[in-house]
Amino acid sequence: MKILITGGAGCLGSNLIEHWLPDGHELFVIDNFVTGKPDLLSGLRGLSLCEGTIADAKLVKQCFADFRPEVVVHAAASYKDPDDWEEDNATNILGSINVARAALEFKSRRIINLQTALCFGRAQETPVSNDHPLAPFSSYGITKTAGEQFMLLSQVPLLSLRIANVTGPRLSIGPIPTFYKRLKAGQRCFCSDTARDFLDMSDFLSFMDLAIAASENKTGVFNIATGKAHTIKEVYELVARHLGLEPGEVRIVPAAADDVPVLALDPEQTEQVFGWKAAIDFEETISRQLSWYDEHGVSEVYSHLKKVESA
Repeated sequence: MKILITGGAGCLGSNLIEHWLPDGHELFVIDNFVTGKPDLLSGLRGLSLCEGTIADAKLVKQCFADFRPEVVVHAAASYKDPDDWEEDNATNILGSINVARAALEFKSRRIINLQTALCFGRAQETPVSNDHPLAPFSSYGITKTAGEQFMLLSQVPLLSLRIANVTGPRLSIGPIPTFYKRLKAGQRCFCSDTARDFLDMSDFLSFMDLAIAASENKTGVFNIATGKAHTIKEVYELVARHLGLEPGEVRIVPAAADDVPVLALDPEQTEQVFGWKAAIDFEETISRQLSWYDEHGVSEVYSHLKKVESA
């Protein structure tokens, strides 16, 4: 299968590449390497690469014209700077429009859009159902949601996936790498008074195999998650114990103004339509991530949240 992946050098994109190349799929990646790592993709047989931004409509069109993908996985996203509204708009909205229009023009069979669960904002239910009203409030959430809405206007069959916090190789965002890096360095930590739905990479990849093979009538928005929220303090304690430390008392701070206190996604509809269910439990998910860091270390850690100066 010919699969074009935007943002292929990021955590999810690079794991998809490692997962699919051995199966004989032909892959094409567009990435500007703002947060992705180009060395992850060098020298891989069966992979073509274009360095550039999906905000460049001419570049996107040329890539589609040259490769003619059957399936498009839209994983590219701008989130590095919460105050850079212009870049978020260029990548997350205009870039999504460019990808959708190119997929239509060059007759791609399906688009799979990787959407943030922050599209729901501060949801009024836990876990959050597929049809919960959208209420994003950060630049990242707003622009990713707008991009999704434009993609839903496309005549190309679309699966838009609202995804839990996926853990796995090269994860460089969120509390797990932050705690691991700081505790290894003997630095103090604090925990936000929040809870999240953590999904193991193997469960994400098992769904993506179903997504690329799905019939054209399987379209719409789906939650890819466990449906269970775990506190950031729980994560901290697992990281500390993994490193042979006593967790002890840790400072708990209120959720930041641009954060969501509790976020878990209801996967019931996904389970019914696709027959998919997350198989790895929370503690094993975190343990797998920490074992990967033991072997490979932690790179620079990013966040879509503004820095807390008092921390």
